[in-house]
Amino acid sequence: MSRFTSRLLNWYRQNGRTLPWRGHRDSYAVWVSEIMLQQTRVETVIPYFEKWIKRFPTVKALAQSSEQDVLNLWEGLGYYSRARNLHQAAKIVIEQYNGELPHDLDALRELPGIGRYTVGAIASMAFGMDEPTLDGNIRRVLARVFDVSEPADSRAGEKILWELAAKHLPKGEAGNYNQALMDLGATTCLPKNPHCLICPVMCLCKAHELGIQEKRPVMKPKKKTPHYIHAAAVIEKNGRVLLAKRPSKGLLGGMWEFPNARVNGDPAKELAKTIQTATRLKVRRKEALEIVEHAYSHFSVATHPFRCELVSMPENQNLKWVRVGELEDYPMGRIDRQIARQLN
Repeated sequence: MSRFTSRLLNWYRQNGRTLPWRGHRDSYAVWVSEIMLQQTRVETVIPYFEKWIKRFPTVKALAQSSEQDVLNLWEGLGYYSRARNLHQAAKIVIEQYNGELPHDLDALRELPGIGRYTVGAIASMAFGMDEPTLDGNIRRVLARVFDVSEPADSRAGEKILWELAAKHLPKGEAGNYNQALMDLGATTCLPKNPHCLICPVMCLCKAHELGIQEKRPVMKPKKKTPHYIHAAAVIEKNGRVLLAKRPSKGLLGGMWEFPNARVNGDPAKELAKTIQTATRLKVRRKEALEIVEHAYSHFSVATHPFRCELVSMPENQNLKWVRVGELEDYPMGRIDRQIARQLN
C-alpha cells in the first residue's frame, strides 16, 4: 500500500461522512445514490435519496412504477435523463437479472445510464470488487496530489487520472478507498480555498508544494454559454390550464410544460404567431406574468409567460387540461414549475 493510500485510509476511518447509502452493501441503494450524485451536491441528494428509497424501496418497486411517478419524485434534481435511465434500467434488471444488478461489469455497463464511473462505484462499494472510480472530487484530489497538467476533462487527462486511481487502489479496500477520495475532495480538497493544512496527504501533494492548488485540475476552456428568449402561453379555461407533454427523449423528456417556443424579438408581439407555428395552438394574448429565468448546463433561458385565451387547438394526445390545484402532481422543469406557482 502506497503512503498516499495509507494516509488516506487512516484519515477516512476517523473522518468519513455518515451518509444514508453507506454502511451496507445494498447494490440498489448504492446505484440510486451514485446516479443522483452525478453533477449534484451530497447535501442536495440526501433528502431526494431518502424519499426515493421510501417510495421505491426495491428494484421491483421502481420497475413497476410509472414514468410520471418517477419524474415527480426526481423533480428539482435536474438532468432528468438520469431518472428515465434509472427507471428503464430497473425494468431490464427485473426482466433479465431476476431483480439483482449483474456482477459482470460488462453487463452492468450495458444498462442505461451506467458508465465507467458508476460501474466502478457500484462494483467497489456494493460488490467489494477491486475497481477504481473517478468523480469530480476524486479527479481534483488526484490532479493536485500528483500535479496532473493535462486537462482533466480531456481524453489524455482522464486516462492519466484513471491510471492513478487504479495504481493506488488497495486490494480488498476499494470501496473505502473510493469513498475516502470522494470525502477528501468534498470536505478538504475543495475547488476554492482548499484546507491544505488539515489535509492528510499535504506532505505528498505536488500542487501544494508548488503553490498551484487552485490551478489544478486544469480544465479545457469553456465555450460561451448561449442565452435564449422563450414565450409561453398559460391557456386557461374553467379553472384548468393546458399543459403539453415533452417527448420522452431529450431535454426534460417526459415532463409537462406550458406551450412555449423560442422567439427572436419582442415576446409579447411574437407570442401568438410563434406558439401557432410550434404547436398549432391558436391563442389570444392577455396579461403578462412574471418572467422566469434558468441556467442549464450548456445554455440559459428567460421565459416570458402570458395568460392566454384559447382560440382553437389541434387533436393532440400530448396536450392535457389540468386543474390549477393539481399542477403539483405533474412533473415539470424549474421554469414551468415557477410559472405554475404564479397561478395559485
